[in-house]
This record gives sequence, C-alpha cells and structure tokens, in this order.
Amino acid sequence: MADHAVSSDPAVQAQLDRLATLSPGADILGLERITALLDRLGNPHRALPPVFHVAGTNGKGSTCAFLRAALEAAGHRAHVYTSPHLVRFNERIRVAGSLIDDAQLAALLAEVLDSAGDIGPSFFEVTTAAAFLAFARTPAEVCVIEVGLGGRLDATNVIEHPAICGIAQLGLDHQQFLGDRIEQIAAEKAGIAKDGVPLITLHYPATQANEIGRVVREKGAHWLAKGGTWDATAYRGRLHYKDESGELELPLPRLPGAHQAMNAGLAVAMLRHQQAVAVPATAYRAAMGWAEWPARLQRLAAGPLAATLPEGSELWLDGGHNPAAGRAVAEFFRARRAPGQPFRMVIGMLANKDVRGFLEPFAGSGLVLHAVPVPGHAHHDAAAVAAAAAPLGLTVTAASDAPAALDAIAAEGISGIILIGGSLYLAGAVLAANGTPPE
Repeated sequence: MADHAVSSDPAVQAQLDRLATLSPGADILGLERITALLDRLGNPHRALPPVFHVAGTNGKGSTCAFLRAALEAAGHRAHVYTSPHLVRFNERIRVAGSLIDDAQLAALLAEVLDSAGDIGPSFFEVTTAAAFLAFARTPAEVCVIEVGLGGRLDATNVIEHPAICGIAQLGLDHQQFLGDRIEQIAAEKAGIAKDGVPLITLHYPATQANEIGRVVREKGAHWLAKGGTWDATAYRGRLHYKDESGELELPLPRLPGAHQAMNAGLAVAMLRHQQAVAVPATAYRAAMGWAEWPARLQRLAAGPLAATLPEGSELWLDGGHNPAAGRAVAEFFRARRAPGQPFRMVIGMLANKDVRGFLEPFAGSGLVLHAVPVPGHAHHDAAAVAAAAAPLGLTVTAASDAPAALDAIAAEGISGIILIGGSLYLAGAVLAANGTPPE
C-alpha cells in the first residue's frame, strides 16, 4: 500500500484501500495530473490563506515545525501539510491547529477520488488535493506547506502566489527522480521560486548556489540567502539572528541537534521577510521551546520499548536516511556520548537508500549495528548492511524487528545509548509499538 497508509477508522481505511487500487504504484512527478484534479474540485488551492512553502532535502519538516510554533504563538490559526506520516495518515493534514479528524478525512478522500476519474493521480497528489480542500473550507490565517519530493514538479508547487518560500539543507536523496548531482537537486528545489516572492535559503557551496541563482533569475524571485541580508549563528547557548530590520537573541531550540539552530534560523528569516501576517519577537522566542517534530532525534524516555532497557540507558529515535542526515546524527552523539559509553544502532533502511553513505560518519565510533527489516517496504537486508559497515569498522548483527533487537541489547545488561534509525517508516512502527504516536 502506498506509503504504508493504514487507519483504525473503517471509513478512512476504505478510502485508503480505494486509493491504493486506483493510484499508480510509484511516485510520478509532474503538475499535469494535480492541476487537472484540482480544477475538477473547484481549484481550492486558489482559496487558501497565505502560504509558507518549504523545500529541502533535510530540515524542511523541522523548519515547518518552527514556523507553525511561531505562528501559533503569535495567535494565528495555521493549516499545516507535511509528509510522510509516521503512525496515522491524519498526521499529514493539520487543520487550524489540530490533526484532521477521521470523519472529515474520509469524506475528503472520497470526494477527491470520486473526481479523479481517468486522471490517475498518485497517492501524494490525492493527499495534496484533500489537504487543499480542507484548508480552503476551514478558516485560518496562514498555511505552512512542505514540499513532498523535489520542488519544481512536486504536487504542492501548484501554489501560484505564496507569501514566501524557503529552502532548507540540500543533500543527495531521491536521485532516481531528481538527478545524481547535488547541483541538479538544488535546481529542482529552487523550482518553488515564484515571480516577485522572497525565497529564503541557507548558505550553499558555489556550484549549488549558482544553480539556485539561475532558477531564481528565470522565475523573477527575490533571493535572500543566509550570510547575506540575514544571518543566524548559535554561540554561548543562544541563537543570534540578524537582518536589515535588527537583531534577535533567542533561546536555542529545544529540538536536539546543532543543525536545528539553522532550521530555526531559516524559519525566523521566512517569518521576518513576509508581509502577510504579523509575528512579534516574543513568538520567535516561544517557538524555540514549543516546536515539536517527532522521530528527529526524539528521545523515548517512556513506553514499553524504553522500559525493556537496563537502567541508565538512553533510547533515541531518528528517521534520517541519507548521508547528510547521518552526519547530523553522528555529530549529535559524538557530543553527547561519554568516553567509552556503549553505543548501539537498530538500523532499518529502504533498499533505494545509500546505507554506506549514511553510516560513513559513524566510522571509528565503536557503534554496534542491529539490522532489522522496514515493515511493509523493500529494505536492505542484514547482509547488505554488514557489507556497507565492514569497511567502516562497524559490526552488524541481525534481528527480526526493532523490539527483538532491543530485547537482545537488554539481555546483555549493559546500559548505554541506543539509536533506532535509518527510516521514517521504521520510526513510525517504533512509535506505534511504544504507544507514543504523534499528536
């Protein structure tokens, strides 16, 4: 089933089953189908409140979380569209601050599928159309919309006049759709740029920046890169932000990882360079502590899985699955681990992901890997993980699933740091098993 979409609600499940039957079995980029589908639905994307549109290889979801937190701290009702979901399909669509309820979701999916006819929209295109219908019909002051895949040909790129656009960290991922070169990926992400609309980005190497600049010129957008008209730096336990309107000194984000400071800085820059809604400085400060983004260096301190481990253990969960994510996660644990502290990773990774690239930053760390399947998806088996890990000096054992791997670790009776990582789909299964789904 596309994106492993299941629901405990029979009405929602009926529509998800119908969607799985009618939609193509793979992601297909392009705007023709979504444009035709939305036209049949009355073009709800043209009736949305101001849109904050966010692309990127890594960090775009966290940036959306910071945007939502700041906007809600400012008193605004925010619609939010993100992907993928972790446990419940409903997580993708947050309507005026709350996850969409099952009755509304089932009705919207049915309406979209009834209109699809011979268009043959993809899973993501149907989901996007349902989200836009929900957002157009429910009052709110703002929309935060995360790009699904790429940018230029992503279904969300039908938004014609966003309030502002942003691009987070760039890296190699989804090469079968976006190209094998980081410069190609940069150009695809920059495809969300719109005529006359500010495009806020991080700082990128010259070859990537040149491609973004080329696309920006073609689109007529106004490009504002970190290090130019705005900047953000974390030091002395604070996030220091500045732009032409002044300086802010903010708390560091509560979300773990040094990279989150840059995602937060990008969100602040987007908010300060748009004119659609007012956001006071107090809201930026609140957002640093309010923002939540499950399965991104999330510590599981409670729940049945965490309870199986020896006292003094730390159980962490992260859905990162590409080399850039591996670097960020490895950096976090290098700073966190005490000398000699045992370090384990329960790893499950989709077959189309670069397991060697993800693991390279952990070389020499003493990390012990426990390879597990990713439920419902083609994945690297334990032999493939071992082949990638051996040149890095990392050892691998196999387990039937994440709970079994944790049981094996617990049986050793040694406390330490345990990370479950490599896939958002695996992360969703773990959150469900631990009884801690996103809310």
